[in-house]
Amino acid sequence: MSNNSNTLLGIIAGTAIGATLGILFAPDKGVNTRKKIAEDTQMAKDRLTKEASLLQHRISETVTNQKETLDTKMEALVSDASYKADDVISLLEKKLGELKIKNKKLQKS
Repeated sequence: MSNNSNTLLGIIAGTAIGATLGILFAPDKGVNTRKKIAEDTQMAKDRLTKEASLLQHRISETVTNQKETLDTKMEALVSDASYKADDVISLLEKKLGELKIKNKKLQKS
């Protein structure tokens, strides 16, 4: 994303510098200079809009990919927890069986 920010900053700076130099060195009438500035500004706006749209699309893709990764990890975690819960239940059932056997022995005594 840093690269996109630098690109956007470069476009803005280049447009500003170009417009300033154009005004200073243009031996043209004010009407023509203002028209040229308006056209250059519109072109810069269009480029910025396009860059912003591309950046938004890239961010959207990144968020979607991160969500899919998170969903996959969450499913793995839930599955792992389920297996561990089954192991704990099995162990508790085994211990309960052992306690029942000990209880029957104690009741016979």
